[in-house]
Amino acid sequence: MTKFLFKTHIAMLVVVASHQSLAQTATPTASATASDVAALRQQVEALTETVKALQQQMKDQQAALEKANIAGNQLPQSEGTPSVTSEPVPTPLPSTSIPQAFPTTDSSVVANAPTAPGTPAVNANGTATGQFPTTDESVVTAPAGAISSTTGAPPTETSTSSLTQPITIAGGGKNYMNISFDGMFALAGSSARDLSHIEVGDHDPQQRGFNARNIELAFDGAVDPYFEGFANIVFKLDNDNGTEVEVEEAFMQTTNLPFGLQLKGGQFFAAFGRINPTHPHTWDFADDPLVHGRLLGPDGLRGVGAQISWTLPTPWYSQLIMASQNGRGSTGFSFRNPGDNGIFFDRQTTDREARGLQDFVWIPRWENSIDLSPTQVVLAGVSGAFGSNETGANSRTQIYGGDLFYKWKSARAEGGFPFVKWQTEVMYRRFEAGRGVDESFPVAETFHDWGLYSQVLWGFRKGWVAGVRGDYLQMQDSRFTDDPDRQSRSRISANLSWYPTEFSKLRLQYNHDFLESNFFLADREVDSVFLQFEFILGAHGAHKF
Repeated sequence: MTKFLFKTHIAMLVVVASHQSLAQTATPTASATASDVAALRQQVEALTETVKALQQQMKDQQAALEKANIAGNQLPQSEGTPSVTSEPVPTPLPSTSIPQAFPTTDSSVVANAPTAPGTPAVNANGTATGQFPTTDESVVTAPAGAISSTTGAPPTETSTSSLTQPITIAGGGKNYMNISFDGMFALAGSSARDLSHIEVGDHDPQQRGFNARNIELAFDGAVDPYFEGFANIVFKLDNDNGTEVEVEEAFMQTTNLPFGLQLKGGQFFAAFGRINPTHPHTWDFADDPLVHGRLLGPDGLRGVGAQISWTLPTPWYSQLIMASQNGRGSTGFSFRNPGDNGIFFDRQTTDREARGLQDFVWIPRWENSIDLSPTQVVLAGVSGAFGSNETGANSRTQIYGGDLFYKWKSARAEGGFPFVKWQTEVMYRRFEAGRGVDESFPVAETFHDWGLYSQVLWGFRKGWVAGVRGDYLQMQDSRFTDDPDRQSRSRISANLSWYPTEFSKLRLQYNHDFLESNFFLADREVDSVFLQFEFILGAHGAHKF
């Protein structure tokens, strides 16, 4: 190409020199002959034709260079192949203009760019190509695996999502499902050898020494635009270190119904009071309140069913809830509970199938919350649970409850501290017990049992919480049974909890129990100490306030 330019410049100089010679010899001198002039003119004409041919060749070469330049921008250079643009570009004649390069942001040009001759019509993925390099995002975003037209390397992955991408399970990006693992353990010491009879909750420490009564695997996430799902699978180790597994909760609920409505279906805790709908790892104490464990059951009131809730259009938070559950088994403790070996409250149970809606447990609740000030909130609720029980063909159970919650948090709180929380619940149960096991115990009885607990928590500095709780349980005496579950009792508890982070907890708790005497059981007092430790792995869904 350099030689070509050099020859072109020489030819142009010859032409210019010829024209000047013609101008000077337009009038021949006396010494010049006619034959010399004719020969000179022929030479000038030959040179002129040569220059025209060279100009045409230069135009053709320039057009070829432009096409080669476009093709070079579209395709990566192969190793060992010399680049067309690596050689100098010929200097154009004054009358010749070089078109501008085609990289552009003009979407109309990009969308209709032709494919250069000799350029493959498809890329490595078989997708049609031929578009010019551009900064237009809609054009730059390439299919997965496509090769860059300028660097020959795969393009940087963009943040745009795709329905074909793997679903994110936990951590990073948008989570479609959270998975968490919660391990809660306790070291227990007690003056009572029968600690399993002193503690009323199935997840409470059940023996002296180490206990692992609540190891939970939790799932939650969006099912689709209409539903979200939750599941809690709990593993427990009994006193012989045998593993027990229970589906504590597994339900779905709607996310966007109109008029403040929400539907729930599956296996779930009943919305009765404050303690019952929550999981043990969220409790403020290491064990279950007495009234909750004895009236609603060691596992709480839960079961398979459906629930509807309505948030009322009021200036404050107000919600009505109605649920219906099977109420069968140990999780329907005061209802269709067959008991141990077919005996409950020393009555032989029927363990029948549901005969109709009257055998379901119906659970209404109404709760309200009011902000007293920017730093104070109070929540009050009333609950009920009504259904049949298994001690007689027509035996019924009714449970009523009321709860109150108050919280103060400092206006200068750091991480939620300091704060003060006060929570109390009261419950009443009317239990119709059928006839006894045999003719020596024929009497049917109706028991009126009630109880309450009240607790105060003080978060005095970040991560540190001190608490005190008082329990009282009044169980109506039976003149025909020595069932230890019918013993009235009270308890005072104090604890200190330390939360190094939101994923771990250490708690030291002391209990003093007073068990009252009745017709068959003597009174006694029990002292117990628990050291509870807990850790959480993964993202655990938030619990209801």
